[in-house]
Amino acid sequence: MTVRVGVLGGSGYTGGELLRLLALHPNVEVTVVTSREYAGKPIHFVHFNLRGFYRGLRFTSLDLDGLGRLVERIDVAFLALPHGVSLNYTPRLLEVGVRVVDLSADFRLRNPEDYKVWYGFEHPYPDLLSKAVYGMPEIHREELRGAKLIASPGCNATASILALLPLVKNTVIDLERIVIDVKVGSSERGSNPAPGSHHPEREGAMRPYEAEGHRHVAEVVQELSLVAGKPVRASMVPHSVSSIRGVLASAHTWLLRDLDDMELLKLYVETYSKEPFVRIVRGLPPGYPDPKYVIGSNFADVSFAVERRVSRVTGFAAIDNLVKGAAGQAIQAFNISMGFDETLGLRIPPLKPV
Repeated sequence: MTVRVGVLGGSGYTGGELLRLLALHPNVEVTVVTSREYAGKPIHFVHFNLRGFYRGLRFTSLDLDGLGRLVERIDVAFLALPHGVSLNYTPRLLEVGVRVVDLSADFRLRNPEDYKVWYGFEHPYPDLLSKAVYGMPEIHREELRGAKLIASPGCNATASILALLPLVKNTVIDLERIVIDVKVGSSERGSNPAPGSHHPEREGAMRPYEAEGHRHVAEVVQELSLVAGKPVRASMVPHSVSSIRGVLASAHTWLLRDLDDMELLKLYVETYSKEPFVRIVRGLPPGYPDPKYVIGSNFADVSFAVERRVSRVTGFAAIDNLVKGAAGQAIQAFNISMGFDETLGLRIPPLKPV
């Protein structure tokens, strides 16, 4: 079975990673790639690393009036569009029977009121929010089967949830005291430079941003509350660091009862032993999860540490923000929704050295 795929918004970093991974997917033919800026140009004009993989395929302009012509050539659309832009295309795609995997934040939150708080707009399609499936296989694998609208998680949220999931699932921590420190690489900001992401300004820097409340924490609270079956309170502060790729989440929590390391390790093993892309780092180099050793892959490395003096347990997760935090996770969710082996096109080992 071959699925015709369109990548809408294909000229950015996330679009490029979708194209890199889909190029090797045995059940996918990429038939449409859109970009207003590069319409008419070959794919490798922007993504030099893909030279030779998409011969004859060129970027197509994207506008609502011409959407009908595009959808005749695709079965599934991956939307790598800015927040607030996917809203314009998703309803029309769904109406004509095209499955949607949206990598923006436009359908991640179930409560329409949360969009006013975190994104500053009133969501025009609250009915679709209730139909969208949050695209994290480790939590929503069953709901993803046959899903027509997949809301792919944010990268900071992905790392944070994976770091915390075993602890929250088993209710061994204080669910009202969770503080998440996230270190992120510059590619999270996207391919259009800004003063904070421009290389001369970013290189060598280590600084917090959105420290009064990062929007990805809304996803963390939503998903972990579903897992716990009760409200979870969490705070997140991301930090810009010098790396290009990678997210490292350190989620600080407090134990409700004394658990030794083997008991905690058992919780992580029980949660992740059957997950094809989650690896537990324990007792082997490099000691704790490090994004350096997942770069280019869909793997997430997780672990924990306990400071017994104050009953603090910290969950760790390291991912590549453009793969497990974006394109790779989106393809994994797509595979599940289509009934494919969820690892198709994704069994790629991380790069070393980077």
